[in-house]
Amino acid sequence: MPSYSVVTFGCQMNVHDSDRMHEVLRAAGYTEAPDVEAADVIVLNTCSVREKAEQKLRSEVGRLAVQKRRRPELVLAVAGCVAQQEGERLVAKMPAIDVVLGPDNIPELPSLLAEVSTGGLPMVRTVFDLDAPRFLLAEPRLRGGAAPSAFVTIMKGCDERCSFCIVPTTRGPERYRPSGEIVEEIARLVDAGTAEVTLLGQTVNSYRDPHGLLAVAPDAAPDDPDESEFAALLREIARRVPALSRLRYTSPHPRHLTRSLIRAHAELEVLCEHVHLPVQSGSDRVLRRMIRRTTRAEYLERIARLRAARPGLTLSSDVIVGFPGETEEDAEATVSLVREAGFVGVFGFKYSPRPGTPALRLGDDVPEAEKARRLARVFEASEANLQAHLPTLVGRVEEVLIEGDSKSGATVSGRTRRNEIVHVDGASALDVVGRLVDASITRANKHSVAGVLTDRSRASLPARRRGPVSLPVL
Repeated sequence: MPSYSVVTFGCQMNVHDSDRMHEVLRAAGYTEAPDVEAADVIVLNTCSVREKAEQKLRSEVGRLAVQKRRRPELVLAVAGCVAQQEGERLVAKMPAIDVVLGPDNIPELPSLLAEVSTGGLPMVRTVFDLDAPRFLLAEPRLRGGAAPSAFVTIMKGCDERCSFCIVPTTRGPERYRPSGEIVEEIARLVDAGTAEVTLLGQTVNSYRDPHGLLAVAPDAAPDDPDESEFAALLREIARRVPALSRLRYTSPHPRHLTRSLIRAHAELEVLCEHVHLPVQSGSDRVLRRMIRRTTRAEYLERIARLRAARPGLTLSSDVIVGFPGETEEDAEATVSLVREAGFVGVFGFKYSPRPGTPALRLGDDVPEAEKARRLARVFEASEANLQAHLPTLVGRVEEVLIEGDSKSGATVSGRTRRNEIVHVDGASALDVVGRLVDASITRANKHSVAGVLTDRSRASLPARRRGPVSLPVL
């Protein structure tokens, strides 16, 4: 059987898409190779949100082209957002590529590979499924073999049209998945042993059920144009999958952090006490140029209400520095927002022009060195927030979902409901991966905390047989 390898660049949506590629290839008879060098088919699943990701693709294709000259039978496919963005141009610029595949065309991957493997010309499929949106289902493994956490897509595409963003071009307009399918997939994952689910979407909290089976939550403001059916979906998941331990979502838009969603956080225990809420800038002038459709004051007011509804909740965010026309005053407004909002994590990026976006008309007038300096200040503010936060956990008992061995191999690691990383001593990965355990926090590290299993959690672990059992001779 032919073997394959999938290499993923980019966001959680790309990770989810790569998982679906694994599944369709295995269903078609392919086997996963132990590494890229041993694969008969290599799929590069790309991201185009930042220019650096495209540069990484060019470098990787150049490296694999050398390998392909030694092994002409090797098939190279490029999928994801760069594939959607560039289409036929990718094949023209990089002749080593055999297949170009958009995010909506993943089910066609085996047939496209079969076509080129018989000597066919390079194949390009980058067609949006606008008339009949398809959402590939995850295939949970048998009970006990499931991942501790899983992604479930509830929508794709974006209608926001932020001036810097290429997602509407690479992912298309917003399309929503029926709520019944979402709930059923989550139920299957939980039945297989998954404890935590993260709902995915480019603007996840704009969700509306295409079959009209959900209503806007009764506590929603009837005159609020930003209300959606997302809070109703969260309530439906909590009601119909009561065995689900944790529920998260990413990435929401601040304008859809509405009254109904905030109330859901107050009332649904399954929702974790952490939200990643992209802000992009702390300057109203820059936010207007970005077409973010929210102000600094609105953002801060909404997160204040969210924290009041769910005490102890932590926040992280996305920030772009060096947007066209950003002044030193604008940059300082972003740093001050990071401090005021108390973000314990920031995904920060230097602005890079993206093809076809409105921001191209604004130029790129902030020097790279200045972008780097401003980004460093953002990270410094975020790090200070985290360094102030982590020591407050010492002495507390935290519920931790164990994900695997720590990098050192001496402990296991996982995350709290607030998304803090915890390295736990006193347990074997064989015993606890995928389990929710209680850990007593003993030390704050730079980006994580350390702890030990409580006696109660240790006593609840399954007994392990350490050798043959000897029975007395009567």
